[in-house]
Amino acid sequence: MIEFLQQTINGLVMGSTYVLMALGLTLILGMLDMANFAHGELFMAGAFVAVTVAQGLNLSYFMAIPVAMICIAILGIVMERLAFNPLRNSPRINLLVSSLGVSIILQNGAQLIWGPDPRNLSSPFEEIQVNMGGLFINGQRLFVVVIAFIMISIVYFAIQKTKIGIAMRACAFDMEIGKLMGIKVNTILFVTFAIGASLAALAGTLMAPIFSVYPTMGISATLKAFVVVLLGGIGNVSGAIVGGSILGLVETYAAGYWSSEYKDVIAFVMMIMVLLFKPAGLFGKHLQEKV
Repeated sequence: MIEFLQQTINGLVMGSTYVLMALGLTLILGMLDMANFAHGELFMAGAFVAVTVAQGLNLSYFMAIPVAMICIAILGIVMERLAFNPLRNSPRINLLVSSLGVSIILQNGAQLIWGPDPRNLSSPFEEIQVNMGGLFINGQRLFVVVIAFIMISIVYFAIQKTKIGIAMRACAFDMEIGKLMGIKVNTILFVTFAIGASLAALAGTLMAPIFSVYPTMGISATLKAFVVVLLGGIGNVSGAIVGGSILGLVETYAAGYWSSEYKDVIAFVMMIMVLLFKPAGLFGKHLQEKV
């Protein structure tokens, strides 16, 4: 029983980072109906920026996190303005190819700037072990869960209750109707990409002290984020939260009770099964095609 609870805690840690990654992706998917394959590279770039400012400028881990989020939010805005906004009214395949191009550019850019060797980011929590009634959790992993919970709550509240959140949901439902209602769509897209990019950067900085940071780490992150979005339902924030938690738990149980080599296989098999039997995702709804 203790081992099962330990695996559950580890799974929730991984799931919380998947949720942070998937929230930005599902907002962009729901609004632009485009698959941004460069989203994982924002996760990677955020981790590298945090490593650079922490080691190069001797800033603390707590200062490195907001600096990385701001830098990557600006990168996300630039990416949207240069690579996606000019193609907004073109066929979706053009946006798909553009995002793949941006992904490759960011990977190679990171390798050029930081080199191919893995980097490590120190955290004041990494040496701490918290005893929770016989269950042990690393301090950094506990920090990941707490920060992720806070940020997810803030984003969920902002989307559900604030004017800009309501405008984002209106644009996701129908961008043309949003324009007719006086919503500044360009501003909403601008804000959506900034939020999505900063959340991806936050996930990268939270995971950097646990895993190494390297230029191609965004590939796996992108795939996991897409699994979460498809599990929860495209554009569904609540679904992304549940989907991320499910994926983290399934991966951890698979690694703990079977083999870590097959955890990714199980996750993708699960995604395929959901798509076969519930194509709109666990919490998605079938919508009629807009004409």
